[in-house]
Amino acid sequence: MLSKMKQLNDTLPLLELGIVLYASVIQLVGVWFVEDKLGYSIGLWYGAVTAMWMAYNLAKVIYDSVTVDGRRKTLIIKSVLRYLVVVVLFFALGYFEFGNLYTAVAGLFGLKVAAYLVPVLAKLVYKFTGKEASFLKNDENSNKQEVKEVTM
Repeated sequence: MLSKMKQLNDTLPLLELGIVLYASVIQLVGVWFVEDKLGYSIGLWYGAVTAMWMAYNLAKVIYDSVTVDGRRKTLIIKSVLRYLVVVVLFFALGYFEFGNLYTAVAGLFGLKVAAYLVPVLAKLVYKFTGKEASFLKNDENSNKQEVKEVTM
């Protein structure tokens, strides 16, 4: 699964890690201050898993648009479907009340927080493993951009 995620986007595994770390911190800090601990936890991880799916889906749509299809109509449909799925999932959570809707939104917000954490996580991974992320490498070839024709 990790290699498939890296094939889509080099930063995707770090983005997913960032979402899990964010949700873990919110879980450890916030669970002590609420009465409904189970609802808090279910809502938070419901939102975090949704954020992880959104990140994967977004990376897949971008990858497909550059390599496979690239048709504007297809990209729009896939993007709208992504948000429609999120609305349906959150509506189901609120309607059936099996988790806290506010913490689900906080978990979904982990996608935004993780996007800012990716460079920090990449440096930490390099520090502990010695493997530098390819998007951080600074060599003479990294300034050359490959131009690919995309038709709409």
